[in-house]
Amino acid sequence: MDREAAGRLFRTAWINGVRKHYPGTPKDGYVSSWEDMPEWERQSAQAVAELVVRFVEGSRSGTAKLTREQRGQFVATAWLAQMYNHFSDPKPSYVSPWADLPPWQQETDSDIFHVIEQAVCAESR
Repeated sequence: MDREAAGRLFRTAWINGVRKHYPGTPKDGYVSSWEDMPEWERQSAQAVAELVVRFVEGSRSGTAKLTREQRGQFVATAWLAQMYNHFSDPKPSYVSPWADLPPWQQETDSDIFHVIEQAVCAESR
């Protein structure tokens, strides 16, 4: 999977997760298209998706042993690292620890890992 395709898959999974788990109507920026995202956000989505891809490819089915929460934590931690990569002083909401993330975001991050994992597995068949 190339870098942009992985990033777009990440974004699609994010949007689908937000629409499924967010209570009420999400902010426009939460569900904006790939083309409408700021460059830093596209780069971050690509980088995090690439990490998930490499982890899944290198795990030899080890990701199947991860809990849903652990999968979401992987995505959240990788995203947090990207925020420090792009911003010298990121907004606190960009770098919240897993335990402080709202449930809708935890569920969405877990969905993202699952979607990328499924795509990697489908490609390897």
